[in-house]
Amino acid sequence: MKRTKEISHFFYSQYFAEGLKITLGCIIPLLVCIYLGYLNQGTLISFGALLVGLSDTPGAPSHRRLGMLSTIGIGMLTYLIIVHVNFSVAVTTIVIAILSFLFAMLAVFNARAATVGAMCTLLMLFNVQHELTVENNWLHLLLIVTGGLWYMFISMSLVQIRPYRIAQQELSESIRYVADYIRLKANFYDPNVNIDNNYLKLIDKQVEVNKHQESVRDILFQSKRSIKDTTKIGRYLTLVFSDIVDLFEQSMTTQYDYNAIKSTYGQYGVLMPFKHTILKVTNELDNIAYAINANRVPRPTYTFDNDINRLRESIEQLDKKGINTIPLKKVIINIRGIIKYLENIYSYNSSNVGPNVPKEEIDSASQFITRDQIDWKKFRSNLSLESSIFRHALRLAIVLSGTYLTLNLVNFSANGIYWTLLTIMVILKPGFGVTQERNLQRLVGTLMGGIIGATAIFFIADVNIRFVLLIFFFLAGYSLFRINYIVAVMFITPYVLIMLSFHGSNTLEMVAERVIDTFLGGAIAFVSSYVIFPNWESTQFRDNMRSLLIANYNYLAQAIQILSGKELTITNYKLARKEVYIASANMGSTFQRMLTEPKWRQRYTKEVNRFVILDHILSSHSANLLTQVNQADISSYHTEHVKLLKKALSELYKAIVLIPPDEEEKPFEARKEFPNLHEVTNENDESKLITEQLQFLSKISGDLHKVTQELVNRISETEPNESVDLANG
Repeated sequence: MKRTKEISHFFYSQYFAEGLKITLGCIIPLLVCIYLGYLNQGTLISFGALLVGLSDTPGAPSHRRLGMLSTIGIGMLTYLIIVHVNFSVAVTTIVIAILSFLFAMLAVFNARAATVGAMCTLLMLFNVQHELTVENNWLHLLLIVTGGLWYMFISMSLVQIRPYRIAQQELSESIRYVADYIRLKANFYDPNVNIDNNYLKLIDKQVEVNKHQESVRDILFQSKRSIKDTTKIGRYLTLVFSDIVDLFEQSMTTQYDYNAIKSTYGQYGVLMPFKHTILKVTNELDNIAYAINANRVPRPTYTFDNDINRLRESIEQLDKKGINTIPLKKVIINIRGIIKYLENIYSYNSSNVGPNVPKEEIDSASQFITRDQIDWKKFRSNLSLESSIFRHALRLAIVLSGTYLTLNLVNFSANGIYWTLLTIMVILKPGFGVTQERNLQRLVGTLMGGIIGATAIFFIADVNIRFVLLIFFFLAGYSLFRINYIVAVMFITPYVLIMLSFHGSNTLEMVAERVIDTFLGGAIAFVSSYVIFPNWESTQFRDNMRSLLIANYNYLAQAIQILSGKELTITNYKLARKEVYIASANMGSTFQRMLTEPKWRQRYTKEVNRFVILDHILSSHSANLLTQVNQADISSYHTEHVKLLKKALSELYKAIVLIPPDEEEKPFEARKEFPNLHEVTNENDESKLITEQLQFLSKISGDLHKVTQELVNRISETEPNESVDLANG
């Protein structure tokens, strides 16, 4: 049943929808042109649709439209430049270097701009060997632009017909990642699971959760229409998303010393029932995700009353033995909190989409969107070897132009030059680890796809069956492009081989050339990422560390306002929480990439690993503290709470100042005003819980300060010149 649900979920998903859009955009004009006897013209129209289709990444409709128009506009200029310099290998080499550098530098602005740059680079490489007449230049350009406009028409028409479909699909995907995150949390209650390894998996998953939640925010909050929409679906999706974000935070507050929990309670057999109950919660989240993706109202599949009662009974048995069960009781409270959010989501239906979104959230919706505007000052500031994007752009320009020149000098085949350059462009990424991973994936995918394509061409003579296979391979390849790159390449390769077979190319030669060109391009990309302006994460993690420490400081500092007796606004709280999630995801991604670098570069992974885990614990306990403080009576606060909070913030501040800011960043200022509260008298249960949380946060903040100091000391010992740069900012 679960497998069937997974298959149906894929066919409802954004990935299949994207693959289907690109397939329709590329195959329909090809079919029409083949019917009319214009195969070559149809191929160019299909290529134009593919370029624009690949630039149509998920996001707000206005951003997608701008991205597609930019691809068409810049692509036209690129085409006109490259086809008019093809007469000279030397001039073409220079143009390839300049254009590939500029297109790679577009990544300075945002991910969509980077995709536009990549598509324009692909268009440039596609035309470097074409000997076109002046008349054909304009005809080919017209055909490519026609394909791009055709795909754009399909894409934007679907947005008009189903304006919230993309939001549904992205929200569904984000819910699934939250469910996976909580599954990993459930593993902490399994005595057989390695806690440190599970933490690393948890941090990796948090990166994915943040990426998808940011995408949902971008789609839903670009305009207030989603919140005010009279059809109610926009309001429904906004409310569900808000509950999911709060549920995710609630799951983060279930953070304890799991080694202590395992050693204290593991022998009594009470932990596995906690794991099984939490796993049921994740199944409910999957159920909600499937329903939203299928455009249905989700219905509950479990009732948790019996599970909660069984957990309580097991705790009562431990109480009778005189064992302290407060941590387990807190876990139950958090599970009930998560279940409450599930019940809220299930309560929304066609006749009741829940309460109106608060006016404060409507007015502040735009603050939750990351606006990446075209800022040329930002572009100029990245024209330095200190910038990883600049180094990657230089590397790409040198490698593409150098390879093009070298292969021409040795009289390499025209198709071979194109496939080699294409392989380099696709594989070569800013980070060494990503380049290495993509290299292996493409090589394996190409080998497997070459075998599949050759087999299909050799044993299937019927042109109609081949064409059906071509459509299937194309659809499967581009549907899986963002899910599994190896499988995507495995399908795209036979598509290309079958397409070339229609032009009369020799199958064995095609397969052999494609494999050789891929291996050659992969080898060049790998070596160049190692020796040409290499981008080692081990020298660039400090900025992310500083950003993360500042985000955690500002998040924890929200407690000052609550202790002062002032109401904490929803907007300020959620913005601070969002910054922590983003900074944590960035740091987690950096650490992931550090682990893929050569062993001799991994000098600080032990300390960074400890920093990342401590940060995750800190942010989870900060969320727990803010929840407790916000719910507690004001009479529960006292001077000891203020002292502990000041100590925790002071330790974080000390860690922050160890890492100097960039030249353009203002020095970080610590909070100086704290409330004056009454002295400690008799603490009630709420007050004791707050005291315990603040004591733990003070300890974790101190540990973060220490590990930051250790990193700075290690750098000064191993890289004296770099430590001078660190000290001078």
